[in-house]
Amino acid sequence: MTAVLRNSRFRSIAAEPLPWGDQDRGRFRAAVRRNLDRLGAGFGAGDQTDADGIGAGGDWAIFWCAGASVTGASEASVQRELDDLDDALDEIREWVGTQVSGRAQRGELFYVSSAGGVFAGSVGPPFTEHSAPAPLSPYGRGKLGAESRVTSFAAEMGVRALIGRVANLYGPAQSLAKAQGLITHLAKAQLSPTPASIYVPLETTRDYIFASDAAAIIRDAMVRLADTATPGETVIKIVASNQSTTIAELLGHFSVLSKSHPNVMLGASSAAGYQAVDLRVKSVVWPDIDRRPLVSLPEGIHSVLAQMMQSVQGGEIIR
Repeated sequence: MTAVLRNSRFRSIAAEPLPWGDQDRGRFRAAVRRNLDRLGAGFGAGDQTDADGIGAGGDWAIFWCAGASVTGASEASVQRELDDLDDALDEIREWVGTQVSGRAQRGELFYVSSAGGVFAGSVGPPFTEHSAPAPLSPYGRGKLGAESRVTSFAAEMGVRALIGRVANLYGPAQSLAKAQGLITHLAKAQLSPTPASIYVPLETTRDYIFASDAAAIIRDAMVRLADTATPGETVIKIVASNQSTTIAELLGHFSVLSKSHPNVMLGASSAAGYQAVDLRVKSVVWPDIDRRPLVSLPEGIHSVLAQMMQSVQGGEIIR
């Protein structure tokens, strides 16, 4: 949110939290509709709020960054998230139909996808936006299915859409409850007696991008989308640092920064079959947007460790 609002073309619209995974689909859809009504009421308003929705001048933009599923998620968990997206798109479809003529064509929709999920079984790294997706897990297939839904919605409604295939995202305050975020879990292990478990080979290669850098790239890509895309067009862009790092190199950074051996344990997991060893990526869509100073991996790891230490000093127990 902070990175998006650094561009004056965007202002936030107050939004209420959605009841994710609610068995009563009516409650979920009603909450989506209330947020859309707030977005509609915000057209022409000049004051910026500090809540969760986004507006863009006299136009509108929705950033769909939801999702709690991880690589090893079950089919049922992935389907629940697809159901949420389907219901939300249905509500947006109805809402767009109530807007003044031409307003739909002035709208943008962003959907956050996963480079690791959709390219897990692909051949020929580094993978670009032109590489053929080959998901291996329910999670990856779900992301690809969501991309298809967004693309169809945009074409039907004349809305411009951006799909961001995000690489390995990390940063301070990442959820410790999810079985993903290797950097966060390695940082946690450095301050805990419980080691972090690594289930893939140490030569496994990933692209790690700091959260604020990813947000800035997405923001600027959304501006480019509004300025250059035609109504109904969907653009897919990889959101990454375009630099690869092996897990062995990552552990080396932790050794230097913490001045101790990483607290890790090598093991085995059935979910490892969903993971590609070499997941290098390179964005070739609007590459000029990527040419910016990025948070270096050592700097980013240090910020995660510092935030984790601050939590411990504040009384939070990390197990």
